Amino acid sequence: MKIGITCYPSAGGSGIVATELGMKLAERGHQVHFISSEPPFRLNTYMENVFYHPITVANYPLFKSPPYTLPLAVKMAEISKNYDLDLLHVHYAIPHAASAYLAREILSAEGKAPKIITTLHGTDITLVGADASFHDITQFSINRSDGVTAVSNYLAEETVREFNITKDIKVIHNFFDSSRFEPSANKCAKSQFAAENEFLIIHLSNFRPVKRAPDVIDIFDRIQKTLPAKLLLIGEGPDTTLVRRLVKRKGIEDSVIFLGAQVRVEEILPCGDLFLLPSQEESFGLSALEAMACGVPLIGSLGSGISEVISDGETGLLHPVGDTPAMANSAIELLKDTARHKRFQEASISRARENFLDTNIVTEYERYYECVLERCRQDENLRV
Repeated sequence: MKIGITCYPSAGGSGIVATELGMKLAERGHQVHFISSEPPFRLNTYMENVFYHPITVANYPLFKSPPYTLPLAVKMAEISKNYDLDLLHVHYAIPHAASAYLAREILSAEGKAPKIITTLHGTDITLVGADASFHDITQFSINRSDGVTAVSNYLAEETVREFNITKDIKVIHNFFDSSRFEPSANKCAKSQFAAENEFLIIHLSNFRPVKRAPDVIDIFDRIQKTLPAKLLLIGEGPDTTLVRRLVKRKGIEDSVIFLGAQVRVEEILPCGDLFLLPSQEESFGLSALEAMACGVPLIGSLGSGISEVISDGETGLLHPVGDTPAMANSAIELLKDTARHKRFQEASISRARENFLDTNIVTEYERYYECVLERCRQDENLRV
């Protein structure tokens, strides 16, 4: 198949999954064309069958800010025509699904337009799409897609609840790269970050408000008052400055390490003893899965999509959003109980491999592509 993939190139779950999927599809012989404003976050090496096409955004004085949606649609149409793409797989509904619809309309007059598959990732539905100014275009774009997937049952249900969706939504969970994310002691040296007698706590996110990064600091502060520990913060975002201030206010600067954005997180995660993700909401929780695949148990929030990733009481411990005392207590109890902690580590690895293995999930996407393309062919034959 010839597949166009559009995603946000930043270090967020939707962009990472889209990039990883494209690379895995290319390994299987499919021709993959990434169409985005910048090279996707994890597309950092040459691969056979992988192409990247940047979007040229005009910056005229007339515009208060450079437009993105229309140039994206034009580029999608151009690449689809030049390479005879079978489908456009867009990640994040707004504005990518809308741009894909416009691209298809541009090409439809010429008789062959690619099919559109839209994958919903979370905030495109729960935050952006739910906003009154984007609600109708989000609904329209999803309904006009030839296929729709969501990364969790939770997100699929939220989408149906929030919008009048006439399309069936196929749930295909996120996955991890099994060749990279594994509990190997050779991948990193814990001594880089913590002393031999210290626990290493990790948080990885884009530091947006929904991740509740200040809660991470509160949880860790409570942990380090009872156990010797260091906190490793991976990522950058709007709340990074706020977190730095909070760390300074609590006087724990010597115990918190800011690593900033990192591409090769699989070389860091295996060093961790515990992963903190106290988010307000997670449509899935890709960072939690990647930590779990490396044998790192999680402390996080109940509800939303994270409950489909973490097995509460077996691979992690979940509490109501904002209950940082309970999260800290669970963390302390787990870290102090060596035998239980080891059971959680082993269960985390097993659950990741049994439910979210890359080879299985990529096959699901391939089959869904084929199903959508075949259904569309049948519909076109009926129209003829």
